Amino acid sequence: MSDASAASGGIDRVASGLAACLPALHRTLERRVASIYPHPKPPEGQLLLLKFVAQQEGATVREAAEALLMKPNNVSALVSQLTGAGELERRPDSADKRVAHLYLTATSRTRLAEVRDLETACLAEALPALTDDELDALGSALGALTSLTRHLHSAAH
Repeated sequence: MSDASAASGGIDRVASGLAACLPALHRTLERRVASIYPHPKPPEGQLLLLKFVAQQEGATVREAAEALLMKPNNVSALVSQLTGAGELERRPDSADKRVAHLYLTATSRTRLAEVRDLETACLAEALPALTDDELDALGSALGALTSLTRHLHSAAH
């Protein structure tokens, strides 16, 4: 087997493994948190928007749409739902009143932090079951997974 085909086989194996493992890990963690979190989970689109605004306070609808790979009118509808529910604030731009900047409410900020803490706690509870080598491999993979996420996101634009 040539080096190129061996590398291609390794890439295919890793890609297939990630495609199978990451969604399962996400679903398992999400279900675990949902079983112990006292508040209902917002629909996925709303949750993605809230998490984006938590990272990019003051972002506009257009910026959120670009980052989330969604159409601006769909993000605008989510913003309307979330502002109506008291989860998000829409503040007009001082220079252009047609533009609004998005901010989390105190309640949303608290709930997102609570969920992140629960996710971290659930993972921290499970990690000791792994071997030292497995923990080292996961720690080493974090940077590569972050880079892969950035690459996939930029390729989707």
